Amino acid sequence: MMMKDMVLIFLGMIILILGVLIGVAFLTLLERKVLGYIQIRKGPNKVGFMGILQPFSDAIKLFTKEQVYPSFSNYLVYYFSPVVSFILSLLIWVLIPYYYNLISFNLGILFFLCITSMGVYTVMVAGWSSNSNYSLLGGLRAVAQTISYEVSLALILMSSILMIMSFNMTMFMFYQNLVWFIVIMLPLGLCWVSSSLAETNRTPYDFAEGESELVSGFNIEYSSGGFALIFLAEYSSILFMSLLFVLIYVGGYDLSLIFYLKISFIGFLFIWVRGTLPRYRYDKLMYLAWKIYLPISLNYLFLYLGLKMMLLY
Repeated sequence: MMMKDMVLIFLGMIILILGVLIGVAFLTLLERKVLGYIQIRKGPNKVGFMGILQPFSDAIKLFTKEQVYPSFSNYLVYYFSPVVSFILSLLIWVLIPYYYNLISFNLGILFFLCITSMGVYTVMVAGWSSNSNYSLLGGLRAVAQTISYEVSLALILMSSILMIMSFNMTMFMFYQNLVWFIVIMLPLGLCWVSSSLAETNRTPYDFAEGESELVSGFNIEYSSGGFALIFLAEYSSILFMSLLFVLIYVGGYDLSLIFYLKISFIGFLFIWVRGTLPRYRYDKLMYLAWKIYLPISLNYLFLYLGLKMMLLY
């Protein structure tokens, strides 16, 4: 590969990361505005026109605050786990199936599963390294929840992979020219949305940071930059889950305004659920993963496998 190509790919990656960071900033603004209107108030409206500069002022405030370290924390691991979490959440964006100038993955879905599995370690280490019982408890709950829902996510993905017989994200677009997969896989699509809520620790499954009983969970000892990085990683994964849902179920990748509107709508759905639903009970969450989603996804897997065999032979 020529040096010029390498430079172009590097520049493409930088632009992608900047785009993701700006997207995350405005997703937080959207969340605060939507929650404000749901609760019949304005939301942020002081900084800039209609509060449009609020995310940037929050970022400046968080990154310029003093970093406080607990006396008995495992300092290095405590310091680096938010950084690793943030890097992993940005690394996963390499998967976007661009037609030019970026990395093309033939095994994109496997890469997605690998990166999301790695994300569990950062949560676990962040909870353990600060040597606080509260953060350890929050970390353990988050890890148990994330691992449980990764199983159902992988099995739901298996049905879609069977449909296209490839791990390449670009293939989803070709197979959804005539009909979106959400039409023929509606129950699995709904299971996917619900599982991605649990995977990203969002309401109604936010047990890791249940404010009423856990004082914010595994990130309780983090302040300023460390907290900001954990926050950015969470919202980046929300945005990516929205993108993945659109890729797999709602028409695949397409360089059009409609594609970005679809992603925005799924992101809005995450916020809408937060404003509407109360928190689930922890044992019911585990029951949902292992006794409802797992059998549903396995049954659909066998159904689509049977249909594929009928079509092939």
